[in-house]
Amino acid sequence: MFDNLNAIDIFAILVVVISIFFLGYFAWKTLITANYFQKGVNLYQQKDYQGAEAAFRQVIAINSTNDVVRLFLGDVLSQQGKITEATELFQEVMQRSPKNPEAYLRLANVLIQQNQPDAAKNNLEKAQELFQKQRRPEKAQKIAQLLAQINAKSTK
Repeated sequence: MFDNLNAIDIFAILVVVISIFFLGYFAWKTLITANYFQKGVNLYQQKDYQGAEAAFRQVIAINSTNDVVRLFLGDVLSQQGKITEATELFQEVMQRSPKNPEAYLRLANVLIQQNQPDAAKNNLEKAQELFQKQRRPEKAQKIAQLLAQINAKSTK
């Protein structure tokens, strides 16, 4: 049966087998990542912040480029009082993806908690600008309301 196979046929078979292997590997990796991510979200909703942190860190270990997970991890760290770590994560996302308004918004929330209204305002304004550019006026409007509240408090 194999006597009639030439080098081109063997090469083609090898390419197909290797391709199938890689597809299987990436499908498995995606499934594992999705499971850890969902576990992290569920634990976060249950207020098990340590468990959620562990799950999100596992996702990042598998897929180090996932900014959404970094934002969730920052939220979890913030909930645990690990403000410096959360701030660093949000700033990292802002550097990696400067057009991500969620990073600016989440950093602003941390800054508000730390009683740094001026720094929070700068980040809120940037988030608002990005939401407007992304044609998400409802988010931009909510930020405008928050900015108005901050301005009202600062004038008292």
